[in-house]
Amino acid sequence: MRKTLTAALLALTLPTLAMAMPDGGTRHGGGHHGEHGARMFKELDLSKEQHREIRKLMGEQMNGRHEITQRYLSKLPAAEQKAMQDELKAAKDKQHAAIRALLKPEQQKAFDEHQQKMNERRAEMAEFKAWKAEKDKQAN
Repeated sequence: MRKTLTAALLALTLPTLAMAMPDGGTRHGGGHHGEHGARMFKELDLSKEQHREIRKLMGEQMNGRHEITQRYLSKLPAAEQKAMQDELKAAKDKQHAAIRALLKPEQQKAFDEHQQKMNERRAEMAEFKAWKAEKDKQAN
């Protein structure tokens, strides 16, 4: 069950990674994730407005999938949830280490700075969500 959920979560994050990448998901270095989508956008010769709307729809779909995943994950026992979070973190750390190993020293520095900024943003968002939940709780 844990492997299935992990695979499902990783599959759900791929569209996010593709959307976050420059040029609509095109990657360098032989990767294939997002290349199909970027090729499709080029073949359709979309206007900027169409591209923007499609990205918006894809983002909404991604958020919907995330909500569904969270709803089912919340039904797992706490030990299973923690084990899954630990496994996902280990996979993420391994991927970051592999990426960093491919980079030149100046690129590693920029990569590390980017990771630090992302961690700060995540912490700020978690703090905001906790604050908002507390405020909503007080309002009720």
